[in-house]
Amino acid sequence: MKFILKTLFLSWMFINAGVLLQAAEIDTKRGVADPDGNTMWYDCQLLGVEGKGWTDTESYYDRLPVKAKSNVPSSVWNLGHDSAGLCVYFATDSSSMKVRWTLRKNSLSMPHMPATGVSGIDLYGRNEAGKWRFLGNGRPAGGTNCASFSPAVGKDNILYLPLYNGVKSIEIGIPKGKILSTPGQAYGKQRKPIVFYGTSITQGGCVSRPGLAATSIVGRELDIPVINLGFSGSGKMEPEMANLLAELDPSIFVLDCLWNMNSGLVTERVDPFVRKLRTMHPSTPILLVEDSSFRNITPTDKGHLLRIVHDKLTKDGIKGLFFLSNEEMLGDDFEGTVDGCHPNDLGMMRQASVFIKALAPLLSQSK
Repeated sequence: MKFILKTLFLSWMFINAGVLLQAAEIDTKRGVADPDGNTMWYDCQLLGVEGKGWTDTESYYDRLPVKAKSNVPSSVWNLGHDSAGLCVYFATDSSSMKVRWTLRKNSLSMPHMPATGVSGIDLYGRNEAGKWRFLGNGRPAGGTNCASFSPAVGKDNILYLPLYNGVKSIEIGIPKGKILSTPGQAYGKQRKPIVFYGTSITQGGCVSRPGLAATSIVGRELDIPVINLGFSGSGKMEPEMANLLAELDPSIFVLDCLWNMNSGLVTERVDPFVRKLRTMHPSTPILLVEDSSFRNITPTDKGHLLRIVHDKLTKDGIKGLFFLSNEEMLGDDFEGTVDGCHPNDLGMMRQASVFIKALAPLLSQSK
């Protein structure tokens, strides 16, 4: 009887979510009983993590492959340990749950970004209409942390990992007798991911929590996986990074590096970077992004240079190359940043809106 009820629950859960293929219930034997006798803990590796471009990583929650360690700048490699953009999809029949996560770094916050964004976790769940809604944030207080949540019962949930810290481990705890499962494959998740390569802004600086990073918002609104390759102060389009990105097979490449590049680097590196991607991916759309401007300057000096490079590449026959202006990216009220550069929550939502308008039509062109 218990097996039948579980089967009926899983079937209802995924039909109700709208578009499921098949779910996988996590075997309770793979859980670890809590000393309280009421909770079963499950390693999130059992569910899998979304947002990784490579599987051969030094640590499970790293963003770069092991081979990158000897090729990319040390700053990029070190930032690759941060779990920006990584998230865990799951479903459960429990109305309560806990999350326990252990961080890589002792520093929980930055002067211009709170601990909830740097080292915290976010939970989102689908509502009755199928829309993603924020359900709660896990606030870090030390190396190992635990937070309680009320997940969306019988629907998809997303657990976002920290933006500027890494995790050694992360576990979900649910009451004994309750089900934890991978959600069935929604139609949007069958599409190839969007790859964002950029700066501290791409990485998520400086929102108050992980789910408000522009890349996370884009992923939810377009219902598509996203790979966040933002590296604070280090998005400089090195040839080695072009080689790495060319290994991926996304629906769209988004290149948003101007804040970390001077005029000389824009002129020198953008052209060969794009040509490398186009050689390996003849038809994948590539979106070049102008740097945002707190003072609403359009075009910026580097944005003007980027447009010149874009036009030259197009004239040379590079197809599927697009340019995104910074217009409306931060709004016109001067309230969109924490420091004149990094978006706050308001600015990040505005930036995401601009990205969504540009990316939605390109997805129809992606093969």
